[in-house]
Formats: sequence, structure tokens, C-alpha cells
Amino acid sequence: MARHRVAITGLGLVSPYGGDLEDFFQRVWAGEPAVQWLVTDDEPRPLRLPFVRCAAFAPDRELGKPLASMMERFSQLGMAAVFAAWQQAGLSRSAAEDGSDRSRWGCLWGTALGGLAAHERGARDLWLKGRDRVSPLSVVMGMNNAANAHISIQLGLGGVSSSHTAACASASMAIGEAFRRVRSGEAEIMVTGGSDVCQSMSVVRAWEAMRVLARGDEHSAPRACRPFSADRDGLVLGEGGAALVLENWDRAVARGARIHGELLGFATNCDHSHLVRPDRAGQVRALRAVLDDAGLAPQDVHYINAHGTATPEGDPVEVQSLCEVFGEHAPRLPVSSTKSVHGHLLGAAGAIEAVVTAMALREQAIPPTAHLDGRLDPACEGVDHVLHGRRANGLRVALSNSFAFGGSNVVLAFGAPPAP
Repeated sequence: MARHRVAITGLGLVSPYGGDLEDFFQRVWAGEPAVQWLVTDDEPRPLRLPFVRCAAFAPDRELGKPLASMMERFSQLGMAAVFAAWQQAGLSRSAAEDGSDRSRWGCLWGTALGGLAAHERGARDLWLKGRDRVSPLSVVMGMNNAANAHISIQLGLGGVSSSHTAACASASMAIGEAFRRVRSGEAEIMVTGGSDVCQSMSVVRAWEAMRVLARGDEHSAPRACRPFSADRDGLVLGEGGAALVLENWDRAVARGARIHGELLGFATNCDHSHLVRPDRAGQVRALRAVLDDAGLAPQDVHYINAHGTATPEGDPVEVQSLCEVFGEHAPRLPVSSTKSVHGHLLGAAGAIEAVVTAMALREQAIPPTAHLDGRLDPACEGVDHVLHGRRANGLRVALSNSFAFGGSNVVLAFGAPPAP
């Protein structure tokens, strides 16, 4: 079977820093935390915790009120990110505008929680407020495939349209499967990524019950997420959306599109050992598989965007996996977790981190793991932890890791864009 090169021709996001891609990357590269202290008026008990919000996102302004009103927030975030990526790719929103045949253009989207908030509102209406009915839009706003459905409808995509749910590997899984479809020739263009919203009372309380959320207060919240640090105490939840436009390389070149990077490989597997405990053997297999899929040797990799959630058990296992796979190259392998500044977006995590990884290669700049100075956990030693934003001329290949509950492991391999 032929293997076509896969170009990244569009990147877009909605982040806690706003929707400007360049500004987003510069802030992440500078280690500027977006984590804030969140206090809500939720009943029966308010939420008070470190959190990451897209406070400046105004769906009516970004999407128009008629469209926004038909969507749950995770779909709104996803749609806005896709519109930005689509525009950057130089593609029109309507096939009628350019006469294109979009029967081989599709959308694969990742989300873990999807429209859970819509169902939670319905439950509150019924049981807390005593109402006898819920919104008639509850089903279409709450279904997990709502985001990819809206995206495909708005862009007239006649190919595959599907959602992927694999906990915090959801978006990476969607990106990888979209990559495979373009590489095989099944699709010409795929828009892919993920979006999620974690500010649901039931979601936050559930994560609290697992004792994996970082603690803090209004003063310490910005530094609450500390991956690989000896004093880390958990992850910080957030919300957001990010999108990539993947395109057959020859097609992109022929139409004069700017290529922002290349997807080189994808690997996924299951630990098959425990529902929530990370497994070194499974991660090692995934890392080796992606190198094989992309035709890379360990020394060809110049940067790892780690899963790095800042949980006591997860971080050491990931570093140990990297050390086993990269061997003598590991001490010289730059590694960072940007969750330290933008938080953990669950089903959207792999998408926003894919954008970070592609931008790192494009800008020849490696972002840091913030808040790590002088506090590295000895169990996380063995790789080159990036403490401050680093310029890196010659950065050609990077990996992005997503290791999820359920034992789902996904690793994506990215290549730098061609020299101008």
C-alpha cells in the first residue's frame, strides 16, 4: 500500500490565553501559567480549586449566536478552533465557493467528557429544581459526536465523521487515525483535534474523590501543576480546544499551501494491566512502535512533549519508559510537560499538546516544564528536563505522548516544516 506524506497545513486553538496561535506559543514557551483560583456559586457546594478557563472565549462572537446556541461548550470550543485552523490552511468554508469535491475530506475529533454538562443541567433541572422536563436540545447538545457533526456540516465534509473517546488520549487517537487515512490515500484532507470542558460539578467532584487534583489557594494556584517535581501533588483540570488540518503533501504543495510541519508516525496500544495505573511495558511498546512507524532511530528524536500530568505515580513511569527506549540518548533528550502552564484538558489534551509540539518544531524553540527549578523528583531523573524556554536550532523531530486511564497509550511523531 502506498504511503503518502502528510502535511500539517492548519493549526488553530482556543486556549486560556485566547485564540492567537503565536501568542499562545510564546506564553507557553515563556512558562507563563494560565492556572487560576476558581470559585463558583454552584449548589449545593461551591467549587474552589486551581483551574484553567478560556475566560475570553465568547461563542456568540466567534461563531454567531444561531450556531452557538445549538452547541454545548465543548462543541463551541472545537468549532472555533477548527475555523481558525481552516482559515490558516487557506481553505474556504464552503465547497460552493471553490468548487471542491469534499467527498474525501473528513473530520475525526477527540473528547472524553463531550456534552456531559448538558446532561448534568438536565439532572439538576429534574432533581434539584423540581422541573418536570429538560431542554429538547439535551440529546443533540450532549452527544459526544456533536462536535465533529457540527464541524462536518459547517465545512461540507463528505468523508468520515466520527468522535474518539479514550480518556486523556482521545484527541491524540483522533489525530493519529486521521493521519493514517491521509497517509493511506483514503482521505485527501482531514481536520482533527479535540475539545473538552471539565468545569462540571460532577466531573470535578469525581476527580477530587480520586485524590489526584492539585491542591492550592488563591495565592499558590498559578504554580499548582508541577510535573516531575518532588513536591507535586496532582493535576489541574482545564478547558479548551485545538485543531490540525492534515493534508496530502503533494496536494498541499500543488496548491501553494504553507506547510507548518509534518506528521511522521502514530502508534497506539493498550497496557492491558490496570484501569488507572500506568504501565511501563505498555508505554515502552508504544514508543518503540511509533519510531518504527515513522522510520526513526532513537537518536533522531530531538524533543519529547511528555504526558506529564504531575501525579505521583504517572510521572516516574513515563520517564522510566523514555529511559528504556532511548537508552544512552536519554540524558541528552529534552523533555517537558506543558500541562504545567495550560493544565490538563482531558480529551483535548493531546490536541493542544500536538499544536505545541508542531509549533516547537516550526519555531525551533522548546517550551519548559514550569515550576521545576531545583525540585526534580529523583525518581524522574534520566532525561534532559527543560526548565526554561530553550532555543534549539536543528530541531527536526519531536514526539508527543498521551497515556490515558483505561491503559490507552498514543504517541505521535512530528517533523519540522521544510526550510523556506
